[in-house]
Amino acid sequence: MKIYTRTGDKGQTSIIGGRVDKDHIRVDAYGTIDEANGFVGQAVTQLQPDLFQDLLDDLEKIQHELFDCGGDLANVTKKHIPKLTEEAITYLEERIDAYTTEAPELEKFILPGGSPAAATLHIARTVTRRAERLVVTLMKEEAQLSALPLQYLNRLSDYFFAAARVVNFRQGVKDIEYIRSASVFRDRTRKDNKEDEHKENQSN
Repeated sequence: MKIYTRTGDKGQTSIIGGRVDKDHIRVDAYGTIDEANGFVGQAVTQLQPDLFQDLLDDLEKIQHELFDCGGDLANVTKKHIPKLTEEAITYLEERIDAYTTEAPELEKFILPGGSPAAATLHIARTVTRRAERLVVTLMKEEAQLSALPLQYLNRLSDYFFAAARVVNFRQGVKDIEYIRSASVFRDRTRKDNKEDEHKENQSN
């Protein structure tokens, strides 16, 4: 099997159900998702299984879902059945809550970085944010586009932030707060837990 086809030499590429220019917003969107997937792969190589098996399991799952997300965006056929599911979004939310609870409480913006794996996850986060913005633009042009890719990317960028903080925490690397940051974060998971405890105590 040959890798090169020469079919893109005039600036167009094939999508599922047609051909478009390579700088089309649709191609830019799923190409950026592919870029994010590459950084996820790099993060995987930087995580030790004995300390991060849960994250490694997450990241492999996410890599498959990023392929699903990109494939859904690349498909313009009328009978397309999306591969990405709402369950994938729910799973990300559950992992975000778990990692947010594990990491130290956060009040201010932090600088991207820390350990090599955490820094890579922060890059994946920012690339995912860019993909999200591109999908927003695509949805303005094509109103029939499913909202699932946008929702998934939104949660995924939050997941990468939470995961990067957990990586630093488990490796004993302290997040560096942005020195001119106001107190902007409120730990929703811990707050909700405290409110639940308060309600339970009141009912007893």
